[in-house]
Amino acid sequence: MKHGIFSFLAAAIASLGLVNAASAADTAELRVLTHSSFAVPKPLLAQFEKEAGVKLRITKAGDAGEMLNKLILTRAKPIADVVYGIDNALAPKALAAEVLDAYNGPAATRTAVAPLPAPLVPVDYGYVTVNYDKAWFAKSGMALPKSLEELTQPAYARLLVVQNPATSSPGHAFLLATVGALGEEKAFDWWARMRSGGLKVAKGWSEAYYTEFSRNGGKYPLVVSYAASPAAELFYAKDKPTEPPTGSLALAGGVFRQVEGVALVKGGSQRAAAQKFVEFMRSVPVQQQMQTEMWMYPAEAGVARADVMKFAPEPAAFDAPAEKDLAARGADWVARWTRVVLK
Repeated sequence: MKHGIFSFLAAAIASLGLVNAASAADTAELRVLTHSSFAVPKPLLAQFEKEAGVKLRITKAGDAGEMLNKLILTRAKPIADVVYGIDNALAPKALAAEVLDAYNGPAATRTAVAPLPAPLVPVDYGYVTVNYDKAWFAKSGMALPKSLEELTQPAYARLLVVQNPATSSPGHAFLLATVGALGEEKAFDWWARMRSGGLKVAKGWSEAYYTEFSRNGGKYPLVVSYAASPAAELFYAKDKPTEPPTGSLALAGGVFRQVEGVALVKGGSQRAAAQKFVEFMRSVPVQQQMQTEMWMYPAEAGVARADVMKFAPEPAAFDAPAEKDLAARGADWVARWTRVVLK
C-alpha cells in the first residue's frame, strides 16, 4: 500500500516537473540590443520579466556606433526586438537606415528633459567634456586651461587625451562639439594645431580614462570624458573623500549634450513586450537607479537626483551641429578628422 502511494506521489511530482519545464520553455524571449555601458540593477530587470511575462536576452554590442552598425547590417533578419543606446549623434544615421519602428505610447508622448527625434524615446542624457586630474594640476602649479584656443598651446595640447571619433561615442561627440561651435574649417584648423602640439589619441573611452589619464596612472592629466565622471570617482572611491579627485571643464566649444534613447526595432518580434520595455526604461525606478549605474541624468521630468550627482553639475551651455548638417556631413567629418589628426 505504501509502495503504491509513493509511486503515485513520484509520478505526480515528475508530472509537475514536466509541466514547469514546459512552462519555462514556452516563456517568450525579448531580445534587447544595447551598447556595452548598459547597466540596470538585476532586481529591476527580474521584476520587468515577471510583469511582462518574458525572458530578457540582453546583447551588449560594443560602442553605440558599433551597435547601430550591427543593427543596420542585420535589418533583413533583425537580431533584436528593441534597442537602447542610440544617441542624438547617431540618430540621423539610424533614421536614414530605417531600422526603427514608430511608438506612440505614454513614454513617447510625455515631454522629456532632453529631446530626441521620433521614433527614439529619450531615456537619459549626459555631457561629454574635458575632465582634469586635480592632484596633477595642484602639483604642477599650472593653471587650468580656460578655452579651446588656450588648449592648442603646446604646454596644454600635450596634456590631453581624446578618443578616436571613428571608434568611440564620446570621441565622436567631442568632435561634433568643436564643429558645432567653431564651424567646420575653424574646427579642423583647431584639431590640426592640437595634433602639432602633441595631442594623444586613444581608441575608446576605457583606454583613454583607465590607461592614459594621470588619475589612473597614465601620463595625461586632461581627458575627454563626462560631466558626471567626477561624481562617479567620488562614489566608487575606497578612501571616502569629501570631494572628487577630478573635475570637469565646461570649455566653450568643448561640451556636447549626449541624449540616449530606446526604440522598437523594425521587423522585431514580441512587439507588446518591446513596448513595455520602452515604458520600463522611462519608469521612475530605472530613471533613479541609472544615475549611479550608467552615470547619466534622467530624461523623465521630475525624477529626483541621486545625492552624489551634486558633484556633477550640468554645464550651462553646449554645442552641436544642426541635425541636417550632421545627417549630410557627419561621416565626412569623421573621415576628415582621421586625415588631419592620424595621418
